[in-house]
Amino acid sequence: MRDSSNHRYDQLTRVSWVARVISVKRDIETTFAARVMRWGGVLLVAFVIFHLLHLTGGVVGFGAGQFKHLAVYQNVVVAFAFWPVTLFYIVAIGALCLHLNHGIWSLLQTLGWSSARNAATLKTLSRAIAIVAFVGFTSVPVAVVAGWLH
Repeated sequence: MRDSSNHRYDQLTRVSWVARVISVKRDIETTFAARVMRWGGVLLVAFVIFHLLHLTGGVVGFGAGQFKHLAVYQNVVVAFAFWPVTLFYIVAIGALCLHLNHGIWSLLQTLGWSSARNAATLKTLSRAIAIVAFVGFTSVPVAVVAGWLH
């Protein structure tokens, strides 16, 4: 014999299943930066490991005798003279700045500073900070590849 409360629960569960919307709404407002956060994070971990092995330790990317401890300028010029390394750095910095853009915007929302009136301004601010960081961080590798630094 079934308990009447269990029968009522089973009945409500079946009604809930029938009422459930099958399709999931996928047109939620999002940004490219938000959609690539996971893969950008993976790329950033690889970049940090490569960067430490490359410019901090001189373990990868240098020929015998090219890396000199505490000779930062010389190491940077030698490291970025090889264009695939420069390209990897620029792509990784791009991922970092997408991360930064989304992170700043999320921070401002989390702190409750975003409203309907200032949302566009705060999005522009977070994007501007990310762009300035991108230009700053990529200027050295680009200058080496362009031949402005020797």
